[in-house]
Parts: sequence; structure tokens; C-alpha cells
Amino acid sequence: MKRITKALTLSLLVGLALAGCTDKEVKEDADKVKDGLIDNISDEYLSSVDVNYAYEFTKSLEEFKTNEKLGYRTAGSVAELKTGEKIGQEMEKIGLTEVTKDEFSLDTWTFEKADLTFTDENGKEHLAVLGGYQVNFNTNGMKEYDIVYGGKATAEDLEGLDIEGKLVLIDINQREEWWINYPAYQAHVKGAAGVIAVQEAGYGEASPDALTAQDICGPDDAPAFSMSQTDGNNLKKALEASETGSIKVKFDAKSTVEMDGKSYNYYGKIVGKDPESYIILSAHYDSYFTGFQDDNAAIGLMMGVAKGLVDSGYQPEKTIIFNALAAEEWGVSNSRYDWSTGAYNQIFKIHPEWVGKAFANMNFELPAYEHTTQDEIRATYELNNYLTEFSKDVPTVEGVYKDGISVVSPLRTWSDDFSFNIAGVPALRNDFQDSNYMRTHYHSQFDTEEQYNEDAFKFHLNLYGLLTMHYDKTAVVPLDFTTRLNAMKETLDENIFEQAEVSSDKLIEEIDHVLKVAKDVNKKVAKINEDYLNALSKDDHATAKKLYNQSRQLNSDLLSAFKHTEDSFTRLTWEDAVIFPFEHPQNNINNLTLSIEALKDGDIATPLDEYLWNIDNNWYAYDFDQEVFDYFTAYVLDAPADKLMWGEGRIVGHENLYTLIHSLKEKRDTENPDLSEEIAVLDRVLKSQKALLKTTTSEQIADLRELGRQLEQLK
Repeated sequence: MKRITKALTLSLLVGLALAGCTDKEVKEDADKVKDGLIDNISDEYLSSVDVNYAYEFTKSLEEFKTNEKLGYRTAGSVAELKTGEKIGQEMEKIGLTEVTKDEFSLDTWTFEKADLTFTDENGKEHLAVLGGYQVNFNTNGMKEYDIVYGGKATAEDLEGLDIEGKLVLIDINQREEWWINYPAYQAHVKGAAGVIAVQEAGYGEASPDALTAQDICGPDDAPAFSMSQTDGNNLKKALEASETGSIKVKFDAKSTVEMDGKSYNYYGKIVGKDPESYIILSAHYDSYFTGFQDDNAAIGLMMGVAKGLVDSGYQPEKTIIFNALAAEEWGVSNSRYDWSTGAYNQIFKIHPEWVGKAFANMNFELPAYEHTTQDEIRATYELNNYLTEFSKDVPTVEGVYKDGISVVSPLRTWSDDFSFNIAGVPALRNDFQDSNYMRTHYHSQFDTEEQYNEDAFKFHLNLYGLLTMHYDKTAVVPLDFTTRLNAMKETLDENIFEQAEVSSDKLIEEIDHVLKVAKDVNKKVAKINEDYLNALSKDDHATAKKLYNQSRQLNSDLLSAFKHTEDSFTRLTWEDAVIFPFEHPQNNINNLTLSIEALKDGDIATPLDEYLWNIDNNWYAYDFDQEVFDYFTAYVLDAPADKLMWGEGRIVGHENLYTLIHSLKEKRDTENPDLSEEIAVLDRVLKSQKALLKTTTSEQIADLRELGRQLEQLK
């Protein structure tokens, strides 16, 4: 690995400036740097970090599995427990200290097998190896079932179809249409033994032989399994050739969900001069299939950074925690929010004392693959500007990320960083969600080392090791509240507020006021961090220590203000997207108004096709029985906190339009239909949403005032 010298420039307020150079350029740059300003810390790390070690440890995580044919290392399973122990032992081996095993409660899942044998249209016997979902299903050896084709298992598809006690072969697109829980439960209430889902598109596009796996987001007694397109097409042909539309199959399956089990998070430390101030690096160690990228390589990345820092002799100012998390993919049965279970428990229940002491959580996912030509860091709003400055001079690695690094906000809900962030630990992760990999290889048996990109892995080892040290040379957490405030202001639609007869003036005025205060706070934080970095670069440890100690209250208060912003301004749509609270009624008011206008003109198609499905979770009202729709509404609105985990309190409200949507569907082809009743219903709902917008706006103004008050005290 090339040695890269890094010079500290005092004019850079955010900390260390990093430049990627050739060996010749390194010497030339070094000759130009003034005496006393050269810092060899990052040079030592870049020379010590070992991509081969990170890769070999990544590969070693495939050792334990629950399904001999497919892999799987799932929540609370023996495979997950043994893998956790392996990681803990490795932490000690590479020199981390205070290695800790944290126990937490969860629902466990062990998927051992799902082998389905059928005879094709030509009389040839086929064995289809199936993927699994988190359900209870045990045939106790080979068992014979009838199987039928159920389309997409919508209410219409299953109407009049005899599926009692039978397996139902279905098609699904979990990216563009709906999650597996809806058709699985629809078939369940109709008496099916279970569904066998063939992914049409959206996921598993790497091969027609691909199996897919996702979290179930539903009850354990509505069984579902995954079948490849290749096997699914052969099975469909056999069903088409059958006079009855049904054939006999042999099924040998064992999938076990148990409530209130145990699993473990592991962490080790590099203890710094301040043992009570933390930088947390994390990755999850459960997986579907082999899980090379998701998330073996992320554990390999975390451990590679840890070993690189230890081997380089780095002596941190703060304490660096390396946290291996269990049960990210799934860990709570029958919940909308059934993933990120280990992380949620770690920061909310096991170590809530980390909140207020942790500078950052850096969480890793799928890091050994070049997802796009521009590497992305996805971060909470308040870290966006800091990371953007940092990323400008990160050393390049030839062959990857020719377009550099971009920083995007806000965080999304699909990974463990979200749990840390809403708890009050400013979080980021290497982004992966906008990659084509999500459609092709993600959560399939094709997530293997064949997709390994050593240069991308090396780049991330460099990037996140340097970023760890970058944070470590910062006295005060570099939170900039202006990014969130500007996003809030840009998201606000003044026309909809006016239409709802809700004034947006006070809300905008309060945003502008807090923006001004936040800018003043930024200047103070930047000056402290600049002076602290100056002192460290000159080995003036007495001054550095004084500056650090004097800024502890400011740091604590900044983190308290951050926690307030997460509590007050982070909400979720019914599709788990992050929004501001007022966006919920704002979106609904817009779609309701446009629907009413269209219906008054006798236009039914436009509201059905363009507007009504955008309101809360009413997309699912179109295709599934009311019992199914109501079930998956109630399990969000009425569930206890331990079921909702990180989703608790994040949904603003719900409008149930099931009856109205079906009424409009029935009248869609009617000539001159009477729509007065539907318009009246939507008028009432619109009135309700306008009231919600008014209430939400008042709450947001109060929350902004509190944020402004907290920031005023920091100026």
C-alpha cells in the first residue's frame, strides 16, 4: 500500500485535510509543508490497514449457517450466536480491550430447509430449493400438498379459488408493488397452508435462478417461502397442464420462530484519553444466504479499521467503540418495524448512557462493491456540511469512485444507523440503496465473493479509518443545524398551507430565527475546533486539554439539541420514508383536494389512479380484503412500544379510505354516477387533515422555539 503523507492546514476549520498522492507527490508536498505542521498519524494508519485481513475475516464469517444448502445466519439462531462469539474472540485477538457481550431479548428465527419436489409437464421430477421468511412451518419430514397458482394473491386473484389447506404459488414484486406480508396474509385468511412467492422483478434480478429473502413484516402463522423464476415457470407449466389447475407436490420444510429468545451484541474498545467520550463504528453480523456484502464485508470493514488503528499505534483522544450488532435483518415477529432489532436494543435499552457521550455512529453496509461511480455517505442532516468538507480531500484509490464522494441526507430507515440517530447519536453510513445491486444481488444467494471489489473495500478502509481520526481531533461535535432547517423550509408548501387556511408565516419566521442562531453557534464551534486542532498539531497538549475540558458543556448541550431535533422533527410515512411532521397532513391535503376536484367533475379514474393511493397506507386498500388492510393498519396504530421499536411515535396519523376506494372502483365504469356521498366523505377527511396540519404546525413552532432557546444558550 502506498504511504500517503497528510499535512494539517490551520485554515481548515473542520479538521484534517487529506490528499491522495503518488509517492513522488508525497515527497514534493512534504518538502513544501512548514516544520511542525506535518502529522504522520494518517500516514501510519494507511500503511498499517490491511485489506487482505479484512477480506479474509469477511470470508471466515460464512462458517456458521442454519441452512446447509443456502446459508442463513438469522436472529438468535445457533449460527448467529456462534458467529457473534467468533467476532468477540477476534476483537480480543486484534488488540481491542474491554470486549463486551451484551444480551438482549428478541424473537428468534431458524430456517433449516424448504425443499419442494414436483413433477413437470413432461413427467420429469424437479427439486426446488426454496428461500425462507420468518414464519413457523414444519412439515416434520416430507409431506404431500396440493398446490395451485394464485396470481399475485390479491383478493380478486383468490376469489372463488379453492386454497384451503393448499400451497399457493404467487408472483410478487416487492419493490414496485407490495411487501410479502400482504399476499401471505390474504392467502392465510382464506385458509391456505402457505404461499410460495416468485419474485417477478425488483429484487433478485441477477439470475432467473435467484431466490430472495426479506423481513416478513407480518405474523409467524402466515407462511411464505421464496422460489426462483426458473422453478416457478416450470411449476406454472405443470399447473397449466393439469386439468384441475392443481397438482400434488412433496414439501420438506422447517422454519422456526420462537418468541422472547436471546441474542448478543459485541463490542470492543480502543480507550482514549477521555474514556467517557465515544466514536462508535458498527455493522451487523446476521445475514440471509451467504451474505458476503450484506453484511459480512461490513463486519470485515469495521474489524479492518480497528486492526489498522491498533497496528498503527494510534493513541486516540476519545474512546473508539467497535460494535457488532445482531438481528439487523429481522428480530421482532408481527411488526411493521421488525428490523434493526439489535441496534435498537443496544442504544435504547442496553447502553442508553452512550447518548450524550457519543460523537458519532458510523454504520457500515455492503462496502466491498462499487455501487456507483460516486461514493456516497448518507448522514443525518446536521453532519452533512462537516462530511462534505472532509470528503473533498480523501485519498483516491485507482479504479474506483472516479467521481469522488457525495454526502446525502437525511438518513433512511433501512439500516442500524437510523436507530442510533433517533436515540441521539449523530449517525452516518456508507450508502448503497440507490445502487443497481439492490435489484440484482441484494438478499439473494448471489451475494457472494464473486461481487467482491478489492479497490472499493480498500477505499472504504481508508475513508472510515481517516474519518474516525478526523472526529477524534475534534473537540466539539460538528453539528450544523442549518441543513435540517433549510430542508424543512424547502419542504413546506405555502400554497397548501394557504389552501388549508393555516398560516405558514410564523413557522417560516421561527425557522429563519433558529437559522440565524444556528449560524452563530456554528462559528463558535468552528473556532473551538480550530484552536483545538492547532494545539494538537503543535503537540501543545496542555492547551488542547484545557480547550477540550472547557468545551464539555457545549458539547453536551449540542448533543441535547440534536436529540431534541430528532424527537421533534423526524417522522415516517406509512412506507417508512423520513419526513417532517407537517409533511404528513400536507401530502394528504394535496391529494384529497385534487381528488375532490376531480370527483366534482365526474372523474373517478384520476383520483383512483393518481391521488388516493398516496394517502397513508391506502395503496393496499385497492387489492386486499378489508380484514387484511385493517390488520396491517392496527398493528402500527395499536401495537405496544416493544413491537414498534424505532417506529414508535413516528407515524403522524391515519385516514382509512378502504370503503370509499372500493365504492369508487365499483362506480368507475358507471355512466353519470352519483358521487355526492364519496365527495362528502372526502370533505370530512380533508377537514380532519386541515385540523391536523394546524395542530402539527403549532407543535412545530413550539419545537422550533425550544431548539432556538437551546441554541441561544450556546452562543
